[in-house]
Formats: sequence, C-alpha cells, structure tokens
Amino acid sequence: MNITPRKLNAFTLFKLPSAYLCGVRTQYIDSNKCVVTVKHRWINQNPFNSMFWAVQGMAAEFSTGALMMKKIKESGQKVSMLVTSNTATFTKKATGKITFSCNDGQLIDEALKKAIQTGEGQTVSMKSVGLNEEGIAVSTFVFEWSIKVKS
Repeated sequence: MNITPRKLNAFTLFKLPSAYLCGVRTQYIDSNKCVVTVKHRWINQNPFNSMFWAVQGMAAEFSTGALMMKKIKESGQKVSMLVTSNTATFTKKATGKITFSCNDGQLIDEALKKAIQTGEGQTVSMKSVGLNEEGIAVSTFVFEWSIKVKS
C-alpha cells in the first residue's frame, strides 16, 4: 500500500480524531518532503484570536511523522517510532491557513539504514516550519524521533 495524502487524512480521522476535527490535513508527501495544512477556525483558536499552539504542534508533528511512517513502510522492516523530545519557536500570530513543511527525508534514510545495519536504536531530529498565506514563518518545530528495528 502506497502512503498518499488521502490515506493519511483517513488515518487522522480514525486514529487521530482531535487532529482531524481541528482541520489538520496532509496536502503532499514524497520521499523527501511532507506538507500539512491547518486553517485557523473557531475549534482551534486560543483567546487571542489566533491558532492554539498545540494545534500547530499537531500539524507540525504530523508532517514529520507521516514522512517517518512512509520511510519505514518503504524499508520493509518492522520499526518502532517515538517522539522523544520537541522544541518550538513562535514568531507571529497564526491566523488563516498555515502550511507546515518538513524536508528531512534524507535524514530518515540515514537513521533507518544505520538502525537496520546495527540493530541499535537511532534518533533523528526533524524540522517543520509553519508558514502563513503570505509566506511568513509563524512557528518552527523540531521533533526528535527515536527509531528501533523490532526483533
């Protein structure tokens, strides 16, 4: 089964309903990049008339996690994945449609290769930047993922 934006959006509906209800949607995914959008709406707002930081975090994490899931599936191995830490920087109010992009597919390739070869767990830090409709960064998230081949 190929991982597509449509399948990822169905996944969020059934496995991550909070993200789905808040409007988190995958727009694009390939071997190196994943793009996820979320629109500021009543259900995901904060008291300051902008998007709640946790909703931005869901979209940002999904842009990194979907790319990780795709790479693991393509490897043909059984690999566990877990977020072990994250940091975020907020630089502008998030209003309108926010687009989170992660371009770190090559980092996953390297970590997966090493995990498969050595049998040891690996970590990879992946960045997702959220841009508003004007192309201005509103937030930047870095997620550290831990991966390990299941025995």
